[in-house]
Amino acid sequence: MVKHACVALAFMLSALFTTAAHAEQGTAYISDELYIFMHSGAGKNYRILGSVDAGTPVTLVSGEENNGFLEIIDDKQRQGWVETKFINQDKSLKIQYQELGEQLAQTQQALRNAQAQLPELQTLNRDLQEQAQQLQAQLDQAIAERDALNAKQQGLKAKEKRQLLTYGGAIAFIGLFLGIILTVILSRRKRYDGWA
Repeated sequence: MVKHACVALAFMLSALFTTAAHAEQGTAYISDELYIFMHSGAGKNYRILGSVDAGTPVTLVSGEENNGFLEIIDDKQRQGWVETKFINQDKSLKIQYQELGEQLAQTQQALRNAQAQLPELQTLNRDLQEQAQQLQAQLDQAIAERDALNAKQQGLKAKEKRQLLTYGGAIAFIGLFLGIILTVILSRRKRYDGWA
């Protein structure tokens, strides 16, 4: 039984020294007790300077543990010693609660702002949708006009080709006709020239 108690005591002491070794100079927090006393020295036999409320952020002076106490500077700029077991590196529930309250207030304000802007944004959305519909109608009309112009242009090209073919055929026919007439006239002339 004594052996088990010694082993448990050894584990607790090693955990305590490990915690103290990891404590560094910087910000720490008083654990979530009601309040603790701050002493003028590293022990309960030193004069009490005052109490520090639970969750109060404090500054570690050196981070070195002395007789189960750490030297701190509290939120009232008093320098003294408090028991190591009441110092946490994590934010206290009091600080977390305050921060969550502030975040909640900011979120609620952002929500109120968004709700106030909602009617304006809905109106703007309707206006933009109407503009989009008008632009789509203009685009459809422009596409229809483009297609009509393309069809008209193709019709004009086809008509121009027909006219060119017609003119070419007429010129060919006239040339053929003139060729026949000239051939006939020249052949008659030669015949008459031979009789003379």
